[in-house]
Amino acid sequence: MSDLSLIDILRRRIRALPHLWVDGALTAVILIAQLWPLLSDNGQDGQPWDLWGYLVVILASLPLIWRRRAPITVLITSLCTGALYDLADHVARQPIWYGGLVALYTVAAYSGTWQRITVFAMTIAGGLLLVGSSETALRGTVLFVAAYAIGRASATSRAHAAALEERAERLERERQVEAERAAEHERARIARDMHDILAHAVSLMVVQAEAGPVVVRSNPARAEAAFDAIAAAGRDAMMQLRRMLGVLKDEEAPRAPQPTIDDLPALADQVSHTGLRVGFASAGRPRPVSPDCAVAAYRVTQEALTNIVKHAGANHADIRLTWEDDTLLLDITDDGRGRAIDGPGLPSGGHGLIGIRERAAACGGTAVAGRRTDGPGFQVSVRLPLAQA
Repeated sequence: MSDLSLIDILRRRIRALPHLWVDGALTAVILIAQLWPLLSDNGQDGQPWDLWGYLVVILASLPLIWRRRAPITVLITSLCTGALYDLADHVARQPIWYGGLVALYTVAAYSGTWQRITVFAMTIAGGLLLVGSSETALRGTVLFVAAYAIGRASATSRAHAAALEERAERLERERQVEAERAAEHERARIARDMHDILAHAVSLMVVQAEAGPVVVRSNPARAEAAFDAIAAAGRDAMMQLRRMLGVLKDEEAPRAPQPTIDDLPALADQVSHTGLRVGFASAGRPRPVSPDCAVAAYRVTQEALTNIVKHAGANHADIRLTWEDDTLLLDITDDGRGRAIDGPGLPSGGHGLIGIRERAAACGGTAVAGRRTDGPGFQVSVRLPLAQA
């Protein structure tokens, strides 16, 4: 650890102490230093020092205990009392400056601009008038100017430290706000994923469960396939939910990759077990897409197929990818009843269609839905940007 670090640690610990303790210890040190010439020598020519010298030293030092509360008053008291030291004939020769120097430092560090400048000028002028020899006057002026300069440097350092602390607190608040905002986005993403997983799986299971009793006697093989589809949908949903909950708990849960565009044919095949015939087609040369857009394409298709199974009453659905120069077009159509639209864009109501729009917008894309213009049914069209080369 460097010496600078040790000094910083010591300074911080001293600043953490109550001011009265620090000022009391400083007063005691100055009092002992000013009394030492009187205590170390019993007197001169066999005569003890006058009590006046002891009294002046004590009265010039004790006010320093209140130097932070009334710095100008303490400075005036200390300097005026110290000036009376030489009125006694039999005292040790010493300047009573220590208390005045500390008091002037305090004025420079804690008082207002005009107050400290006025008091400093009066102190220097008064010292030059009262001190007899030019050597003593020069030494005293240098000492008091140094005390004032140190006081101003301390005030500047303290203001700089306060500004840094304020900046650090502001940055910490901004970091907390960003963390909360990121947490909100993550909660929204997890909510969308859970909605897509559960809505898709439960819809397939409900459709298969409703069809099972109808065909259990007339077509046992189809009934068995329906129950197998229910079990497969349930296992897939449980696996994905377990993975998501494991991530939320920060446990060593399996980190299976998110489904992407390459999984769309498997999704079409899975939904086909419900009795809805799902076709898949791709046109154009496949291009790279960002991971977010790849996941969004899968989830949008999953949600659109779930809506078809639940609401459309359709017999056939199509998934079509169209690869353009900088855009991927994703169209999911069906031949069912369609839905009402309250205005432009996506139909109102339903968390699924809202989730489709949000997923597309999160990737910089767009989504629209409505009745087909080329025949009966409904169509969801999503435009996603391709990854930059």
